[in-house]
Amino acid sequence: MAEAFKLKVISPDRVFYEGEAIMLELNTIDGIVGIYKNHMPMTYIIAPGVMTITESEESRKTAALHSGFIQILQDEITVLAEVVEWPEEIDENRAKEAQLRAERRLAMKDPNVNVQRAEMALHRALTRQEAKKS
Repeated sequence: MAEAFKLKVISPDRVFYEGEAIMLELNTIDGIVGIYKNHMPMTYIIAPGVMTITESEESRKTAALHSGFIQILQDEITVLAEVVEWPEEIDENRAKEAQLRAERRLAMKDPNVNVQRAEMALHRALTRQEAKKS
């Protein structure tokens, strides 16, 4: 069985999660990473995706994690999240509407549309929907 490490997930408005976990899985700009205790110390930039916190073999929690940074030490991990949400905090209809708005903006091919902003809005909407289904 895997050993536990300390995990803290902090957003600007609250301490989102604080406790022990045996594994953390999330998206980074380098791809999906799974982290266990005694991982090589490093930092990553977070990409939108579903974060999975495995507290034990029987207990997993998921959340929509949109952006931020992660600091990995051998027995402690800190996630500094700009936005992170539990599935029960997500309004699925609102996420679907946001997805449609972003897809419409991208399909217009209007030079006045900020494509990067529309793509990020689309990623956030899809991440919220995925977390809601988890």
